[in-house]
Amino acid sequence: MFILRAFIVFFKFVRSEWKVFAAMTVGVIISAFAVSHFTIPYKFPDLGVSGIAVLTNYAFGISPVWVIFLGNLLLFIWGWKYLSPRFICFSSYSVILFSLLLPVVSAIEMDLPEDRFLAAVISGVIKGVSGAFVLYSGGSGGGTDIIAVALRKRYGVEVGSFSVAINLVILGLSLGVVGMHSTIYGIVALYVYGVVLDNTMHSFDKRKQAFIITNIPNDVSSYIMHTFRRGATLLHGEGGFTGQDRPVVMTLLDKRQVALLKDYLRRNDPKAFVSISDATEVLGEGFKSWKSL
Repeated sequence: MFILRAFIVFFKFVRSEWKVFAAMTVGVIISAFAVSHFTIPYKFPDLGVSGIAVLTNYAFGISPVWVIFLGNLLLFIWGWKYLSPRFICFSSYSVILFSLLLPVVSAIEMDLPEDRFLAAVISGVIKGVSGAFVLYSGGSGGGTDIIAVALRKRYGVEVGSFSVAINLVILGLSLGVVGMHSTIYGIVALYVYGVVLDNTMHSFDKRKQAFIITNIPNDVSSYIMHTFRRGATLLHGEGGFTGQDRPVVMTLLDKRQVALLKDYLRRNDPKAFVSISDATEVLGEGFKSWKSL
């Protein structure tokens, strides 16, 4: 009976979070592909716990799967105190899936570039994109990502910036194992990874925040809600010179919607005043879920 109840609860959880599972699965597959085809074949140092696993593989022939699993298990135990059970659950899923996929993906044969610099750049790009998929969906790839997300929640530290700092230490340890040339290529891959990760994360969250002072606030609000399916908030303002009530419409849109809104105002209220700025992160219904934090 207990097993049946547990299965039902798990099934309902998966059904309600299937988009998260799908995004994380895609991210993990891409990450396993990057490690198996653009890291290990070139003897590049890797990042985080995976980096330690790769080094032990180069030096002692130990399978990376075991080091990744045991290293992440310890970090999950530590992270339980600082992060939500949901985050730990999804991160565990990504680590287990990565451990299972790595030997499978490694068996796929493909033509690899001879230029090691090009391989390092490709590795950084692929890992940055895959890391953003996993983090944005509400989990992590495990390892140092657990520490990075905990620091972001408490101190607002950028995930990519922290990853660069902590992984420089791991790259320093790599000098004695893979040599200077491979370590330099690893630094290139690390830099590309950090830039791509932060920019991809910001592109997921970025919206345009618009403040509109108009003579037809109700019409503008209705246009936004019915045309874009976005919310609009009416703020009570007062003209500093006239002292008259001037309602202000506040909304969050994407770039295409902003262009359409400006065209609507040009046609219907050319005397409207509009201020548009970047909102780098938006949380709430219709945008990023609070569950992902």
